[in-house]
Amino acid sequence: MSSAVKVVQPTGILDGTQAAEFRQEVSELVDSGADIILIDFKDVTFMDSSGLGALVLALKTVRAAESKMYICSVNEQIKMLFDLTSMDRVFEIFSTREDFESEVLSTR
Repeated sequence: MSSAVKVVQPTGILDGTQAAEFRQEVSELVDSGADIILIDFKDVTFMDSSGLGALVLALKTVRAAESKMYICSVNEQIKMLFDLTSMDRVFEIFSTREDFESEVLSTR
């Protein structure tokens, strides 16, 4: 992977208790010059509205730095949350990290 691509891989439950730490990690990656940030959800079992809010704020931070953010490997609960809130139209979501790599990185 390109050095400009950084991966954030939260684990467990992404809720209010993890939201601040998650946003901080994304901010640090943006500050370090990441062009693309991939949020890999393969180890996240549940996300609530606080976690979704943290994702939206992370996206704003990334866009303000003129970088890009992608999401991959969401489970059914998180996919349903995205669908219900129409966030599936806001975020670019890939089924797997491999799909992300073949579709995004191969075009760079």
